[in-house]
Amino acid sequence: MAELDSSKSLNALLNGIVQCTYYSNPEISEELLQQEIYPQLSPHEFRALLDKMKGLLKSIVSADMDLNQLEAFLTAQTKKQGGITGDQATVIAKFWKNHKTNIRDSLITQSKWDNSLKTINWRVDLKSQSRHMDHGNTPIAIAEIELGKIGQESEFLCLEFDETKINQILKKLSEAEESITALTHTN
Repeated sequence: MAELDSSKSLNALLNGIVQCTYYSNPEISEELLQQEIYPQLSPHEFRALLDKMKGLLKSIVSADMDLNQLEAFLTAQTKKQGGITGDQATVIAKFWKNHKTNIRDSLITQSKWDNSLKTINWRVDLKSQSRHMDHGNTPIAIAEIELGKIGQESEFLCLEFDETKINQILKKLSEAEESITALTHTN
């Protein structure tokens, strides 16, 4: 039973560290973590445990470890003087397996400085003839692009292309593809 409580406490601590460090949750503090999860530890003992777990998580996250790398890393940590126990390694491995994607996505979102593409929709319309235009039934490609950051209001951009502009874009894309192919297939 003590082992189960220990595993739950460590998992809760790891969750707290991630909330504080990677999700920037202002409601989670080190004091709260100690009071709620490890009230029986002295401040010095808690600080040592917290620093050890933060260091391990930082290493795991910064290397974006897959499960094989994680297993090798944790095995090395269990054999190291002052390292972690096998039970702690199991909890950390399970935690990383369950939270890797969300932590990675959070870091990517935080590291974006500029807007990014959220959505793109396109369609082809036919312009009909009017008395002010000489030619009608001309196909027009319309692209609607949504740009923005998560949690902020988006900007929308609407582009119209006639057949000539589409052909120019396709030619430029073809040239870019040829350049990329030439660069990747050089000896």
